[in-house]
Amino acid sequence: MTRKYHRIFLLAFLILLFGQAQAQQQLSLQEIKILALENNKKIKIVQSSINASIAANAVAKAAAKPTIDASAFGLYVSDPLKDMFPEYSANGSVSLTQVLYAGNKIQNSKKITSSAIELQHAQKELTEDQVLLSTEIAYWQVVNLKEKVTLANQYLLLLDTLKKDLQNSFDAGLIYKNDLLKVEVQHNEAVLNLTRVKDGLAIAKLNLMQISGLNQVDFDIKEDSTMDVQLISQSDITTAIDKRPEINMLNKSVEIQQYQSKLIGGSLKPTLAISANGLASYGKRINFSNGNNDMQAFVGLITLSVPILDWGGRKQKVKEQEYQTEVKKFELEEARELISIEIQNAWLMLNQSVTQIELSRKSLQQAQENLRLNEDRFEAGTVLGEDVLKAQVLWQKAYADVIDAKANNKIMEAKYKKSIGEYR
Repeated sequence: MTRKYHRIFLLAFLILLFGQAQAQQQLSLQEIKILALENNKKIKIVQSSINASIAANAVAKAAAKPTIDASAFGLYVSDPLKDMFPEYSANGSVSLTQVLYAGNKIQNSKKITSSAIELQHAQKELTEDQVLLSTEIAYWQVVNLKEKVTLANQYLLLLDTLKKDLQNSFDAGLIYKNDLLKVEVQHNEAVLNLTRVKDGLAIAKLNLMQISGLNQVDFDIKEDSTMDVQLISQSDITTAIDKRPEINMLNKSVEIQQYQSKLIGGSLKPTLAISANGLASYGKRINFSNGNNDMQAFVGLITLSVPILDWGGRKQKVKEQEYQTEVKKFELEEARELISIEIQNAWLMLNQSVTQIELSRKSLQQAQENLRLNEDRFEAGTVLGEDVLKAQVLWQKAYADVIDAKANNKIMEAKYKKSIGEYR
């Protein structure tokens, strides 16, 4: 009869808990991921870097176009310079300059900045994947701790029921005091564990808020009710590696280094430019050719700059840049090797997590059956309260293992998808 009331009380507690959750804002994993992409500071930082790269590319493109500059100034001179210059004068000039050839330095600069934009976009993709993974891990940690809060409350109810039964037996003189004390000690530990789990849940929610940019503490999550767990086949590693944003970033880094080599090599080539300059001046007898008070003139200029001798400095800079390119190529090769290992490890860990769920569920079924048998035998008087207490502890641990296994499986699944470049 006591156990019947216990089950009714447990059902009422769960209904109350569900009602409180309904009053809070419910957020699914996908909704939280969207918030993270919109609000996470790391993503905003990378977006600012993209904007800076776009501006740098615009600067490089502008270098290929002619430049126009204008200047104006007024002049006043005192004795004895008055005999050489007008006492007052106003002067203005306009110049137009166009670089005709600069050893392809302008073209390579444009290519470098264009590749830099693509590199930053790959960096943003990588950052988004990292943020999304952190979000999902934080989400499943919240799910894990929520279930453990429920489990801790259920365990306390079981201990309360057993404690009442043993108290009645002790009052009737059927058992010793130490039998009751064992349950009370376990009950105190369970209360402390419930407090720890609740505190852990509060911290996990705060962590999820920071990652996703949530601005409220009073929220709840929509738990994924589906639990499709099965062993999966391994993806083609070579194809998976090419999907990773890290590889795209390193490819762009190699590309940039190669353009840098060409850019520095351009310093060994001549530079050709033309410019046109118009000027106008106004002042007393400022025109020295005819004595007029105004003067206009035009100057055309062609410049050719040819590097002749710098004692090998430019050539060494080219070699230095070529070695830097080799460094990036080696980094790319190493990254491919490490990512290959990461993918294989993630696949193994994911399938281990599936096995872990299957085994933990079997253990829970066995623990539940063991608890049921001990409860029935306790009511029949064939086992002691200590036997029921041990069965409850085993059940609680087995249940907690299932909760951990499910959360771990979801996290391993997310890590595997990220490792093969199919996270989104």
